[in-house]
Amino acid sequence: MPRRSTMSPGSPPPGSVPPGSRNAVSGDPRLPSQLASLRFAGAVPLDPKPAPTRPPAGVGGSRPTPPRDGSPTGPVIIDVSEETFATEVLQRSMQTPVVIDFWAAWCGPCKQLSPILERLAEADGGRWVLAKIDVDANPQLAQAAGVQGIPAVKAVVGGRIIGEFTGAVPEREVRGWLDQLLTLVDEASAGLAAGADPDLADPHHNAAEEALTQGDLDAAAEAYRSRLAEAPDDADAVLGLARVELFQRVATIDVASLRSRLSADPDDVEAAVMLADVLVAKGEVETGLNRLVSVVWRTAGDERERVRAHLVSLFQALGDEEPAVAPARRALSAALF
Repeated sequence: MPRRSTMSPGSPPPGSVPPGSRNAVSGDPRLPSQLASLRFAGAVPLDPKPAPTRPPAGVGGSRPTPPRDGSPTGPVIIDVSEETFATEVLQRSMQTPVVIDFWAAWCGPCKQLSPILERLAEADGGRWVLAKIDVDANPQLAQAAGVQGIPAVKAVVGGRIIGEFTGAVPEREVRGWLDQLLTLVDEASAGLAAGADPDLADPHHNAAEEALTQGDLDAAAEAYRSRLAEAPDDADAVLGLARVELFQRVATIDVASLRSRLSADPDDVEAAVMLADVLVAKGEVETGLNRLVSVVWRTAGDERERVRAHLVSLFQALGDEEPAVAPARRALSAALF
């Protein structure tokens, strides 16, 4: 069974990853990623706690732990935009839970809830990070996250939304919601430690994870490649490398310029491939994959083969547990045959 954690992609990066350390409960340095069963909804009541599950393989994660003096290892409250979402939310959620606060300046209830979230984030000292997203400035992020009303709060772990609530609720209910989030993640991490594989100490995997905690994608990619040179069938290394390479590709992309290129020439294959990477890295997986499938329908020869191969690389980076992969594979087959 796969042993390494990563994004939905997501993830991570682009950008840097917060410093990593050990899970306070289990001592495990990894944070579970695609925890489909690790789900709760609403501030009150909360769903029953599910049993911890082992995550699939992939990029990164150490959970940052506050230093011994009790101060956080990095910012606990951050402003997030479309350009920084992949880095500050998806990638960061590989290391520690991220709670998104979707708000707007005109929203009265937001002015009640946001100070509560900020106060609790500071009080918890880095056990989770509060990401604030202005829905007026970032409507596409709100749409992608399924925001229908604000304030909307969503918990992201391993690149996936695992819990949410809407509306300004009392502080004690927010506190309870956060406590369950942290408990669920700790229990899942403890489950990972209990079922750890004997080869977890592989130096290449460890080097890759350490590089990711430092935000060094190049070093992480090299570590995974070194592992694959020794063990070409290591599924964890294959998935980890595919995801790191995805984030390397999107790290320097100018999304606005890319959209302008496609507006001027919808058949610009290079731009279409780059935009698909950006969408997948932002968590808009289904949209990104479907865009490329549509390009396969419209192209032929070398261009079609390039798009097909890129789609396959994205399937590899996402992993078979990503719900959008299976239908996209079927759509690709239909386009090709």
